[in-house]
Amino acid sequence: MKVYLLGAGPGDPGLLTRKAEDVLATADVVVYDYLASPKLLDLCRPDAEILYVGKKGGDHTLPQDKINDLLVQKAREGKIVARLKGGDPYVFGRGAEEAEELLEAGVDFEVVPGVTSAVAGPAYAGIPITHRKYASSVSFITGHEDPTKAESSIHWDALAKSASTLVFFMGMKNLPMISKNLIAAGMRSDMPVALVHWGTTCRHRSLVSTLETVAEDARTHGFKAPSLIVVGEVVQLRDTLNTFERKPLLGKGVVVTRARHQASSIAEDLAELGACVYEFPTIAIEPLADMTHVVAAIEKLPEYDWLVFTSVNGVWHFFAELNAMDKDTRALGGLKVAAIGPATAEALEEYGVIADFVPEKYVAESVVEGLLERGAGGKKILIPRAKEAREVLPDELRKAGADVEILSVYETVLAESGPEEIAEAMEAGEIHCITFASSSTVDNFFSLVKPEVLKKYTGTVKLACIGPVTAKTLESYGFTPDIQPEDYTIPALVDAVAEALAPKQ
Repeated sequence: MKVYLLGAGPGDPGLLTRKAEDVLATADVVVYDYLASPKLLDLCRPDAEILYVGKKGGDHTLPQDKINDLLVQKAREGKIVARLKGGDPYVFGRGAEEAEELLEAGVDFEVVPGVTSAVAGPAYAGIPITHRKYASSVSFITGHEDPTKAESSIHWDALAKSASTLVFFMGMKNLPMISKNLIAAGMRSDMPVALVHWGTTCRHRSLVSTLETVAEDARTHGFKAPSLIVVGEVVQLRDTLNTFERKPLLGKGVVVTRARHQASSIAEDLAELGACVYEFPTIAIEPLADMTHVVAAIEKLPEYDWLVFTSVNGVWHFFAELNAMDKDTRALGGLKVAAIGPATAEALEEYGVIADFVPEKYVAESVVEGLLERGAGGKKILIPRAKEAREVLPDELRKAGADVEILSVYETVLAESGPEEIAEAMEAGEIHCITFASSSTVDNFFSLVKPEVLKKYTGTVKLACIGPVTAKTLESYGFTPDIQPEDYTIPALVDAVAEALAPKQ
């Protein structure tokens, strides 16, 4: 039994330490806080017990003494416990109090430090907390002291007279008092002050003011907890060094409707541009229960002239069965191979297969035209694909005299996604765009979210489709896409979303 006190970092999941990641991957129980990124839970074991004990604005899901008891209890059950805390456990995180309780209970524990928001939040806002020209020291101060203490332990005179950068945690409710005390202690009223809200996350924003006006500016611009208060000359560098806030999608909520195992690429690309990504997989990709027909088709591959792949999923499932039969790409000897687009072609390359043909336009109609130009009319063609798919490609090839066989290698089913989070986020004005990468994502989205619900947000929530086929499906539900790239690819879709949502200069 052991408890690890893990620093989750300030919010950007990429700032988690390697050691903390290793602990999360092996822990039996994970006890996490409000400020720890939910994305970090994806690193946990699928069978791990996940317990939320967050505290937000005085609303405690579980009081601190009960959290302490919970850690002891789970450890005594012989479990490896990861206590995931926002920032660093020992920087205003009450991690030391939890460590003392564990020590008293005889429970083995280890601390894994995390990146504190006091450093990372200002850095993302373009503010170095020390600088040879402006500040050679820094002070971290709580803006919310223990209410049971007889008197404040903060020496305002010392803080006001020092040349240190001052970083206040949990101080937004007391911001007027903090400003007043520093000015009264002798700090000049025009000293630069910055507020950093949800630092390092997609909801990050900052504001620069002065000691005298910052409380009023905070009210005007709606700055609330969680926000850091940074006081000092280093704040002058914010406009010069601030690159993070120039990300085109920062603060924009974008829904990704692809299957969960495929959503990571588009989600990562959108997040890199600053978006708050809501993964809402409307479809799940599953292998067929009976693959005997696939085995039979693979056994007679030499009889075909062309092998045409219309999706990455078709590639993966076809080659999974090929490998399961102890065969490799040598089984494709003599066949020509086509891919409907660059992503599908790249998937083939992972198996050592270079496509003989990839159309310039990534739709079935262009594939037909290109195949016919290459003499596929009258040839025998095998198309590994989803169980349910458009018939344009096989129908048009058959009209040209080709002998086409459809090979179902997987199926798309409705994912078990709860629409409540998306509906609530739209109601709160946090969703700015919904992306659709295939017709099936459109159909299944509206199986989960009724069209009349989405119609309430026409004009505020933009709809992005990867191409004309998907757009046509969307139109069947009464919606016209706001965004559609010229190239029917995921990177082009991401670029089109960024162009549409980015603040106009």
